[in-house]
Amino acid sequence: MSTRICSGIRAAGILSARAWTSERLMIFLATGILSMRRGIHGLLGGASKDYGSKSAMIYHVRARLREDTAAAFLAKLTDGTIENQRPDGRELVASMKRAVVSEDGLIEWSELCYCDSPLAHERGTVLDSHFDEISTEPIDAHESYSGRAFMDYLRTVVRQASYVVPRA
Repeated sequence: MSTRICSGIRAAGILSARAWTSERLMIFLATGILSMRRGIHGLLGGASKDYGSKSAMIYHVRARLREDTAAAFLAKLTDGTIENQRPDGRELVASMKRAVVSEDGLIEWSELCYCDSPLAHERGTVLDSHFDEISTEPIDAHESYSGRAFMDYLRTVVRQASYVVPRA
C-alpha cells in the first residue's frame, strides 16, 4: 500500500500510526468514515486543504477572458496541467468545456465548489490569472447557457493572436 496514502490519512488525524493493509483501507473507505468533504482528493496525493463541513455549492460564473493569457490558458487546459490539479482540476476543465461566450462577450459557466468563499481555490490557482470581472451566483444545479462554445472561442483567440501579417 502506498506510504503516501497512509501518510495522508494520518495527517488528516483519522488513523493512528500503525500499518494499514490495502484490505483494511478498502474496508475503512467503504464504511463511509472518510467523506468527500474531508478531502479524499488530498489523501490520494492532492492538496491538503481541509474543506471542513462546507457543503458543495454550484455557482453560475460570469467573467471576461484576459486575451493576453489565452495561449497559456489553452495550453494548460489541453496538456493536463489544470486537469491534474487537486482537488478541483477535473471540475475546472469540465467547466471550461461547458462554458459559452454570451452576446455581451462574457464567458458563462456553472461550476461545483467546496470552498468557504466562492471559487477561492480555483481563483487563486487558475481563474484570476486568465479572467477579469469574475462574478458568482449560487444555483441549484449545473446549467447550460446560450452562446458560442468557449473552447472554440479560446482556440480562435489564440489562432488570431499568433497570426503574423507578412511584410509588404
